Amino acid sequence: MNTLVFTCGDINGIGPEICIKAINHIYPPRDRKIIFVCPSNVFESASSVERPSFSYKIIKDKLPPKIDSEFVTVFDIGAFAQSIGKPTKDSGKASYTALLKAHQMLKQKSADAMITAPVSKAALKLARINAPGQTEILAKLSNSKKFLMVFLSEELICGLATIHEPISNVSRSLKIPSLKLALQVLHSTLSDDLGINSPRIAVLSLNPHAGEDGNIGKEEITIIKPALKASRSILCDGPFVPDAFFGTKKFQDYDAVLGMYHDQVLIPFKLLNFNSGVNFTAGLPIIRTSPDHGTGYDIAGQGSADPRSMLEAVNWAERIILNRRKHQSAR
Repeated sequence: MNTLVFTCGDINGIGPEICIKAINHIYPPRDRKIIFVCPSNVFESASSVERPSFSYKIIKDKLPPKIDSEFVTVFDIGAFAQSIGKPTKDSGKASYTALLKAHQMLKQKSADAMITAPVSKAALKLARINAPGQTEILAKLSNSKKFLMVFLSEELICGLATIHEPISNVSRSLKIPSLKLALQVLHSTLSDDLGINSPRIAVLSLNPHAGEDGNIGKEEITIIKPALKASRSILCDGPFVPDAFFGTKKFQDYDAVLGMYHDQVLIPFKLLNFNSGVNFTAGLPIIRTSPDHGTGYDIAGQGSADPRSMLEAVNWAERIILNRRKHQSAR
């Protein structure tokens, strides 16, 4: 039986609503227990927008929580003021507190995976939380430097060599050791978490036309090709010119793609999977998935938020739980 923890995300966005919608869809639970980490006042407010069709119990701050599979456990993290549709100090604090509690549950083995609703980087900053996003927060909580932001879908799986870096910083952020590590984490994810035998990885170039032999950029020669050469134990090819690579659908020949920066892979990924893509923090001892979209401030509180990406996050989390168990039992 799997125990899944949902976090509310930014309480002024669509996070609480899509959590309730997703739980409505998977309830009554079969072979799973469900926890929803959320301020009780926010849960009540979101329930007026999307009525829960599940039975639930609200519990206060007790870890590990007592979980009954017949009920959804709403784990109350206290009262936080809402200002629907905008980032605030309270929304940043609430999203961070929910993440901390969910991580504690996974660390204490009282849960198997967390599914996190979107947070706001602006709200985190207002709450004086120095982190660019949930990926980096969870990596720090897990004391891990071996992590990778990976995006999952049936059509395309891709990883990011750099995550939330301004374009002006990308070139100097790329190093041979970090690219080798990214390839190792992506390979392990494909093999151990997704159950793919002998996975093949395509690596994208940084510069237009892959640098044209160094005439319009040298990173392919000085960084990317040496990293590929040093990763001979992994089936990886490249560096590929991104526009031709996606334009000719060459990505279909590979199990995953490693891109050099955020939009390089997120644009084609979202074109293929705008309402169904999933963000996975690879390389950590815990399992965390999240819908591949933002806080949706512009539609918050209207009941119109689409929960499909959240439901896909549940599906991928449970696939990863199963594959990790198989991998561990095979050792």
